[in-house]
Amino acid sequence: MRKNYIFVLFVVGFLQIAFSQDKTITVEEIYQGAFRTEGMDVLRSLKNGKQYTVLNFDRNTRTTSIDTYNYSTLKKVETIVSSSDLKDVNYFSSYEFSKDESKIILATDLESIYRHSTLGIYFIYDVASKQIVKIAEDKIQEPSLSPDGKQVAYVKNNNIFLFNIATNTTKQITTDGKKNEVINGITDWVYEEEFAFVRAFEWNSNGTKIAFLRFDEANVPEFSMDVYGAALYQTQEVFKYPKAGEENAKVTLHMFDVTSGKTAAVNLNNPYYIPRIKWMHNANYLSVQTLNRHQNNLQLLSVNAKNNKVSVLLEEKDAAYVDITDDLTFLENDSFIWTSEKDGWNHIYLYNDSGELVNQITKGDWEVTSYYGYDQNEDKVYYQSTENGSINRGVYSTESNGKNKKELSIVEGHNSADFSADFTYYINTYSSATTPSKYTLHTALSGKKVKDIKDNSALLTTLKEYKISKKEFSTLSVNGNDLNMYMIKPLDFDASKEYPMIMYQYSGPGSQNVSNSWLGANDYWHQMLVSEGYIVVCVDGRGTGYKGRDFKKVTQKELGKYEVQDQIAAAEKLSELPYIDANRTGIWGWSYGGFMSTNCLLKGNDVFETAIAVAPVTSWRFYDTIYTERYMQTPQENASGYDENSPLNYPERLKGDYLLLHGTGDDNVHVQNTMRMAEALIQANKQFEWSVYPDKNHGIYGGNTRIHLYNKMTNFWNKNLRDKPRTSTKEKSIKTSTKVKG
Repeated sequence: MRKNYIFVLFVVGFLQIAFSQDKTITVEEIYQGAFRTEGMDVLRSLKNGKQYTVLNFDRNTRTTSIDTYNYSTLKKVETIVSSSDLKDVNYFSSYEFSKDESKIILATDLESIYRHSTLGIYFIYDVASKQIVKIAEDKIQEPSLSPDGKQVAYVKNNNIFLFNIATNTTKQITTDGKKNEVINGITDWVYEEEFAFVRAFEWNSNGTKIAFLRFDEANVPEFSMDVYGAALYQTQEVFKYPKAGEENAKVTLHMFDVTSGKTAAVNLNNPYYIPRIKWMHNANYLSVQTLNRHQNNLQLLSVNAKNNKVSVLLEEKDAAYVDITDDLTFLENDSFIWTSEKDGWNHIYLYNDSGELVNQITKGDWEVTSYYGYDQNEDKVYYQSTENGSINRGVYSTESNGKNKKELSIVEGHNSADFSADFTYYINTYSSATTPSKYTLHTALSGKKVKDIKDNSALLTTLKEYKISKKEFSTLSVNGNDLNMYMIKPLDFDASKEYPMIMYQYSGPGSQNVSNSWLGANDYWHQMLVSEGYIVVCVDGRGTGYKGRDFKKVTQKELGKYEVQDQIAAAEKLSELPYIDANRTGIWGWSYGGFMSTNCLLKGNDVFETAIAVAPVTSWRFYDTIYTERYMQTPQENASGYDENSPLNYPERLKGDYLLLHGTGDDNVHVQNTMRMAEALIQANKQFEWSVYPDKNHGIYGGNTRIHLYNKMTNFWNKNLRDKPRTSTKEKSIKTSTKVKG
């Protein structure tokens, strides 16, 4: 290893399984769940702060239950409800307590709509009487109990309804909802996907008001997908999808008065986006976040629900964009905590109830990655950050004035916390590249471990029989930046040999693939490839996250330029290593990663010999408004940014072997992207391989689909990279001198 090129930070050691490593992982084992990591499903802290509930599933009886445990002993106290005791419910897959914990919403028979949204049959379970009531006969969306537990608001057929539990009667609040025209109380496709929420209505703190968003989709263009299924004729799924530069839904805020039954519109002065609404503790005040179309000017508004008067609490601007988060937290007096990148790194700020800055709570050249909450009794702010390295996560506390910071859980790796309601305890989840998820109980003030809960030791025992190589974490210096990287080599690695190299990346804005955390499905597949003679490398280039605002936002208006330059330069530099075969270099990715791998194969056609693109974006003109315009503005404003980095515009550069894969039912990155890429390559008379998966969405899964997909990719690598006859010897110095065109 040449130290003038690769600077090692640290190397994660072998798993403690040095013996009997003779089995090779198979694709079938990965996607049939052989290496599944156990977790703690749907954990909720109870109001008393001393107990928590967990959703448990008994595989033998195929029943589900909500069970209560004591934090201090971790012992089960009681079963609140089990599906085996319910006449009309065979199982339930999620649950939600009322504010006073006297009632529980149980979800059954859920069916997915898009990424976050579902339809389901829902019941109300009364904890004291043990009685159960079905909310509606039909499938509904997003039921929410009133604070007093007496009513449930929900959405059906794009309208909001109110169900009275005691009288078993239902009242319809809105009447104008209609598919592909008007939506009340839930978000449209693009809000759900890019602002990551579905329920667009909220009860105030005393249950007298419901604030909700209304989406007028009349002028949003429609997108249609053929659904092939098993019928004689295919059908079509038609939905509103605003592509970059096209018109979005007109979103308005409305206030429903529960007592009078009247609804009033709130005049917010026509904001382009309303990505969040949240009631304050004072039942008369609602907070609303609004954004302009470029998403670089955010306003936090206060709405007086008595008269619907609006005032500005806070305004934040950025030359690129302002991220939307769920960190906004109102304290008892409605002063509030907010997170922002305005000093160059994501940090926590405290404002008074008038929106005046009190102080910046956290500071430093590191990122707050999660805000957990504020204990007002102890004056402690709890958060997760990258203070122990951008590929690691630690849990910390500090006072609201930023003083007396304490390290709670900072073992090298990835730590996250789930706090009890009164901040007495937290359950820490820890993993690293060598340790699957471990759950431990800690006291919040000191961070002291109280008990071990679960450690996935059975998985480690299973893996003792398999060939598992270490992940070597390091940094790679290219294009003036030290980029985080990991490399995986075969167990029988021989530095005198040359190995084919596969680079894996995603590279989307704010993302991270190089993380000191436990293995995911792709990691297991990479381990399989490594055991068959490959070296696998991942490099997080410019535009990825957790290294400050400027590193992340350098790609603004130029998606696919600097990220591609970094992957090409990284491949060139790594190919100088004596054990990397400069003539056998591949790259792959999914979604944004497919956009990247395609661009790298074309722009770096003297560097990469092969590439796989799964569900790729091939032109940002085809993708949705909110995501694309956040980073690119509109095509009308930034045509060159869209086109100069679109692989559709230079298919003639293809020299290597290319595999293109997509699902025809992808509502997110439409198969249109792959069809247009295929047509461009055909007209350029370039040979390539491709497959489409009927009716499969962006995840391309279901039945044996993932097994088929990953076996196809494995065979492609073996044929075109590992086993391909070497017809010429390319000098490494020639490859290294290749100029990167951006």
